[in-house]
Amino acid sequence: MNRLRLGLFLAVICAALAKEEDVVEIGDSDFELKMNEYDVALVMFYAPWCGHCKKLKPEFAKAAEDLLRNDPPVTLVKVDCTEAGKDSCSKYEISGYPTLKIFKNGEVSQDYQGPRDAQGIVKYMKAQVGPSSKELSSVAEFEKYLTAENDVSVVGFFEKETDLKIAFMKAADKLREKVRFAHSTHKTVLDKQGTKNGIILFRPALLANKFEDDSVTYSGKPDAEKIIQFITDNYHGLVGYRTFDNKADFKNPLIIAYYNVDYVKNAKGTNYWRNRILKVAKNYKEYNFAISNKDVFQMELNEYGVDYTKGDKPLVFARNAKDQKFVMSEEFSIDTFEQFVKDLIAEKLEAYLKSEAIPENNNEPVKIAVAKNFDEVAINNEKDTLIEFYAPWCGHCKKLTPIYDDLAKKLENEEVSIVKMDATANDVPQLFDVKGFPTLYWLPKNDKKSPVRYEGGRELNDFIKYIAKHATSELKGYDRKGQDKTSKTEL
Repeated sequence: MNRLRLGLFLAVICAALAKEEDVVEIGDSDFELKMNEYDVALVMFYAPWCGHCKKLKPEFAKAAEDLLRNDPPVTLVKVDCTEAGKDSCSKYEISGYPTLKIFKNGEVSQDYQGPRDAQGIVKYMKAQVGPSSKELSSVAEFEKYLTAENDVSVVGFFEKETDLKIAFMKAADKLREKVRFAHSTHKTVLDKQGTKNGIILFRPALLANKFEDDSVTYSGKPDAEKIIQFITDNYHGLVGYRTFDNKADFKNPLIIAYYNVDYVKNAKGTNYWRNRILKVAKNYKEYNFAISNKDVFQMELNEYGVDYTKGDKPLVFARNAKDQKFVMSEEFSIDTFEQFVKDLIAEKLEAYLKSEAIPENNNEPVKIAVAKNFDEVAINNEKDTLIEFYAPWCGHCKKLTPIYDDLAKKLENEEVSIVKMDATANDVPQLFDVKGFPTLYWLPKNDKKSPVRYEGGRELNDFIKYIAKHATSELKGYDRKGQDKTSKTEL
C-alpha cells in the first residue's frame, strides 16, 4: 500500500514538473535570440517574491502544456525581473508583477489583456495564431471541432462568397479573442448541416439541457455588428456559467445562484442544480440568470452578508436594473425560487442593504455614516460635506485619522460636515466610485447629486485650503485662500 501511494505521489510530482518545464525560462543573455525562434509567445515578467506571480505560475504552466500541442504552437516564457532578466524587464518598462506581453517573431505585439486561469489563457492565446475563423473541410473535421472544447462555437456555412460571409469574417476578426469561429464551404459539411448560407451558434454539450436548443441560427441581415450582437445575446444561454473572467458579460437585472459549481470534477452535480434554475428561468425573460461557484465569489457573498456557506443547495441573490440587491431567504427549491423571481419582478421584495448599526451617539466632530443613515448624515444635512470612505485595515486610512479628526474640530462651527464611512461594512451608494482606500469626496450643499472626488493633499492645511475655496458660502474662520481670519485680524 505504501509503495502504491509513493508511486502515485511520484507520478503527481513528475506531472507537475513536466508542466513547469513546458514554460521556457529566459534571461538577458539569450532573450533576443530565443524570442526570435518563436512565431508567437506569451511572456510573463515576474518577481519570485510576488504573491500574484506565485498564484499565476501553476495556471501558466498548465496553459503551456496545452499550447505547445496547438497547431501552430504557442510558447509560454517567464523572465525573472530580479535576477537573470533585469535588463530585459527594464527594456520593456516592466513596473509591476506579473506583467504579461504577447511577442510575435521576437517583437512585442501587444499587452496581454486576457484571463489568468489556464483555460482562459489557452483560449485567448489560440486566438492570436492563425486565421480568426478555422476552415472545416470535412464532416469529420466539423464534428471534431464542435467537441474539441467545452465552449461555444460559432460556425458559418457558405456555398459561395456572399455578403453574409464577408460580415461573418469581420465579426470573427473582432471577437477572435473571446469566441471560437469556424466556417466551411464544402458541400458535404453544408449538406450535413442543411444550410448553404447561414451562421449557427452551437452550445457545448456540457451545458446541454431540455429547456433550450443546443444551437441558435442567425436570421438577421449581413451586418457584422448585428452578428456580434446575436452572439452576445445568445452566448451564455438562459442560465450562463459565470466565472471570474467573464463576469462582465452578465448585466443587471441579474439573478445568480451560488453553489459548488465545478464542470471539471462534478459536471453532473453542477447541472443537477442548473437544470432546476433553468426550469424557472425559461419563463422569465425580464431577468438574466447565471450560476457561479460560491468559493470563487465569496467576496460577492460577503456583500449580501454571507460569510460562510454550508450545504449543497444554491444560495440565490439578485440585482435589479437600479443595482439594488435582493436576497432569497428561503431554502432553495424550484417552488421557492420561482416565487422569489415572481416577487422580484413584481417589486414586492425589500432591497437588502449591507449596513452597520446606526450609531446611538453621533455627536463627535467627525460624523459616522452607515448605509442606513447615509442620506441623513451626508445628503440631507444641508451642509457642504467632505466624506471619507475607508477600510479599518488600511494603513493610509489609519495615518489620515488624526488629521481628519483635527480637520473636523477646526471646522466644527462652520456649515461644513466632515464624515467617514467604513466601506467594507456598508454598501456604498452608487454615486461614489470607491475602489481603493481612503477615497474622499466633496459634496456641495446645493448639488449633492454631483459629488467631486477629492484629489488634493492629505495634510490638515491641504484640506482647509480646499474646503475654504470650494465651500458654498465663505467660511467664518477662513478666507477663500484658507488663511485664518482670526490671525489676520490680530495682525
